[in-house]
Amino acid sequence: MGERPFRLFQWERGIFMIKKILAAFRRDVVLTVSLVLAAASCFIAPPSGAYLAYIDFNTLIILFCLMLIVEGLRRQNFLQYVAGRVLGRVGTVRGLVCTLVFLCFLSSMLITNDVALITFVPFGIMVLEMADQRERVCYTVTLMTIAANLGSMFTPIGNPQNLYLFSLAGLDIPSFLRLTGPYTVGAAVLLLVAIFFGYKQSQLYIEVGKSAPLNKKAIAFFGVLFLLCVLTVAGFIPHEALFAVVTLALLWRSRELFAGVDYSLIFTFVFFFIFVGNLKHLTAVENWIAGMMAGHDRLVGVLVSQVISNVPAAMLLSGYSGDLRELIVGVNLGGLGTLIASMASLISYKQVANRYPQEKQKYLLLFTILNVAFLVLLYWI
Repeated sequence: MGERPFRLFQWERGIFMIKKILAAFRRDVVLTVSLVLAAASCFIAPPSGAYLAYIDFNTLIILFCLMLIVEGLRRQNFLQYVAGRVLGRVGTVRGLVCTLVFLCFLSSMLITNDVALITFVPFGIMVLEMADQRERVCYTVTLMTIAANLGSMFTPIGNPQNLYLFSLAGLDIPSFLRLTGPYTVGAAVLLLVAIFFGYKQSQLYIEVGKSAPLNKKAIAFFGVLFLLCVLTVAGFIPHEALFAVVTLALLWRSRELFAGVDYSLIFTFVFFFIFVGNLKHLTAVENWIAGMMAGHDRLVGVLVSQVISNVPAAMLLSGYSGDLRELIVGVNLGGLGTLIASMASLISYKQVANRYPQEKQKYLLLFTILNVAFLVLLYWI
């Protein structure tokens, strides 16, 4: 290849990469906003080595490792296998919906709310169609979404904001579970009430079909790595050691998983770390936010989450909070409410909108009513 054709090839390749990056920013509004805020904040404090001190690398390491491991389990069809086995024992409409909702509720505690919804919402829509329950799709998917957002509240690894605030607050796992436990129990009770009054106890029969046999060695491999993540969160293993072990193990065995990581979420964290770090150089702004939050950490966490979603809200408000325990409750409950209060909720909306475009308005109405109801009731526990 001559020099000129080679340069042309390099130029076209560069243009392609730029277009791909711009497309990614157009698809992810939160990522774009975080980049704009980080770039604007550079006028407050020019870029320097001090920026590294803004970034909570421990949170990023846990987040990165968990995404790799959960993606590995997902590709092994482990979650779908478990769901199929459970649904094979269901004999009523109410039992079917209860199973779908609590699959999201319980699994989100370990695999995060967005992964639970990515896995089980398409599966749930398929099963509802097989059971001739298409008219109940909007109500059921809304309950599944609420379940994932509230179930993920229970554990430090259930969602990104918990990972970050757990590390920042210096809590141990038992203390964290005692903090979020009452809300988790309350959420479970409310979900059961919504299911009981929303569905009849009519009989049905579903043939889910046999799934491919599981690769037990692969499941065990990812299970061990997942256990290492939990031990790291608990403080028994250094974060640097976890990163080295998980990265080397997966480069050796399943390097294709690195392509499935949600890097946009990681960069969103980095950009918000920079923005929040630089914002602290503005004393007037810092005093205003701190004054607004004084004694109202939970309420402010809920309200700000409605506008910018709960992950950015947690990162923005954490530096000014006088009670991080209240902020943890606030931003987790704040995932209820508007469609963007938790970005994971958009996953469910897109699934319904793509499958039943004529049901979008109905879904948004049901989603908003039920989310506000759950939010108001749980806020006052």
